[in-house]
Amino acid sequence: MFTTTSWTAVVKAGRSDSMEARDALTRLCSTYWQPLHAYLRRSGHTDSDAKDLTQEFFYVLLSKNYLNAADRTKGKFRSFLLTALKHFLSNQRDRANAAKRGGGQPILSLDQPLEEDGPTLDPGVDLTPSNLFERQWAATLFRQAETRLRSDYVSQGKAALFERLNGYLEGETRWGEYSAVGKELGMSSAAVATAVHRLRHRYAEVLREEVAQTLVNPTHEEIEEELQHLFTIFER
Repeated sequence: MFTTTSWTAVVKAGRSDSMEARDALTRLCSTYWQPLHAYLRRSGHTDSDAKDLTQEFFYVLLSKNYLNAADRTKGKFRSFLLTALKHFLSNQRDRANAAKRGGGQPILSLDQPLEEDGPTLDPGVDLTPSNLFERQWAATLFRQAETRLRSDYVSQGKAALFERLNGYLEGETRWGEYSAVGKELGMSSAAVATAVHRLRHRYAEVLREEVAQTLVNPTHEEIEEELQHLFTIFER
């Protein structure tokens, strides 16, 4: 379980160059790089320009300590971040000669940090830039939760079990499927059913932890509300 929310962690990232702050910064980038890139792509920028702008935005955000301006008493961090990006783009239009990619002074390497962790959603879908930003953010949270879940199973020596049951995280199971899986894994149908139940339960726990990272002072009610929002994003 994480002990602090992303909101707290990213503000720490803007205040020091400690290892804790750098770890918090890495988490910030891993969660929001692709959503911001998707927003820029949907706004009409080329893939190359969107990557440059995302890189430059993070540089400006951090070098100017704009993270300290985030009001942790209200709202959600992603709302602050999207507003900050819009201001950044407005300023960029007024700075035709601004140096790209941090002016040659990057705080850390942000070159395509998550390209291998999952594809950015198609910017051609019929969504507004803001809606695509949220959809990519939701997809990132789901992916991060699954990655953490896989790591849990690997650390327990259950990598093969996870890979075989991973497809049952969502959706209904057809009659007789557990029997076939059981034969492959040397388990009874009942044991497979129990393993799937535990897998889904742990996935729900991890996803809740990921969601909590995006809230100011997460309560049970706020987490459940955000989870519902997370799932409805893909119903739009």
